[in-house]
Amino acid sequence: MNVINQNKLPFDIDSIFEIQTESEFNEIALKTFTFQWSNNTVYRGYCDLLKIKPAEISHFTNIPFLPISFFKTKELKSFTGEPKKIFTSSGTTGQIKSQHFIKDLSIYEKSFIKGFEQAYGSIKDYLILGLLPSYLEREGSSLIYMVDKFIQKSTHKESGFFLDEYDELNKILSENKSKKILLIGVSYALLEFGEKYHPNLSECIVMETGGMKGKRKELIKEELHKQLKTYFQTDNIHSEYGMTELLSQAYSIGNQFKCPGWMKVLTRAYNDPFQLIEQKSGGINIIDLANIYSCSFIATEDLGKVFFNHFEILGRYDNSDIRGCNLLVQ
Repeated sequence: MNVINQNKLPFDIDSIFEIQTESEFNEIALKTFTFQWSNNTVYRGYCDLLKIKPAEISHFTNIPFLPISFFKTKELKSFTGEPKKIFTSSGTTGQIKSQHFIKDLSIYEKSFIKGFEQAYGSIKDYLILGLLPSYLEREGSSLIYMVDKFIQKSTHKESGFFLDEYDELNKILSENKSKKILLIGVSYALLEFGEKYHPNLSECIVMETGGMKGKRKELIKEELHKQLKTYFQTDNIHSEYGMTELLSQAYSIGNQFKCPGWMKVLTRAYNDPFQLIEQKSGGINIIDLANIYSCSFIATEDLGKVFFNHFEILGRYDNSDIRGCNLLVQ
């Protein structure tokens, strides 16, 4: 197998984060596909089995989407040498965990900073409170890496992570009501904190990252949000949609997720992984152009529906593992 352009990208990396139009997205997506086909031996092998080559592809909807389970068993790298970092998925004992080999952490940082600020404004203006105990207690969490950078960029000294220091967290929230606050947490911890204190967070952004982590019974997202709204005396609960295998995130108020310009969500037919569908529920395919040094074209195990300017997550395929930092099973 010929491998070319091993360390030379076909475009300036910053151009990914400057995409404004569908044609710009398509152009970079096609170049990304060619680069990864040429440099990622696992993805190249998958495309070869499908008898698909870059010269035959003229639109991003025709690019093959690699099943996300490959991240559990293969080294998906579009670069040579050792990775700067390896992000790993959460999971129960005995589960095979996904591994995401990172060549350049600055690309991830650009992605999550620009993605958040497109949705919410400058990070430095927020008091960032991370209620993510399950993630703090293990190594290799991409979510912890992201929130830690948010905390570092915040200009508020009270920003930080919390395990079970609920008294301190409640004190910070009550003493800083005039500030812009982001409380981002795993679902079970938000529920525990809310049940105990019932703080009025109507002026805060309360963002759940999903996951009961075996601590509580899984809830459909609507029920989770209903409980959180009651506990925190707020009309809106926000959500973050991200995963170990990606370098980009989508955010929502409720269930209407919106992607940054370098990320797209498509749906595939339930029983035909190679048939894309529109305006119907199906399996979620994701294009994440920030994931240039891994694989940008991923067929996830989530179910959802794509609309004109947003998408919704409906649940998971029945035989899928429950994802640690993804949304809830429905």
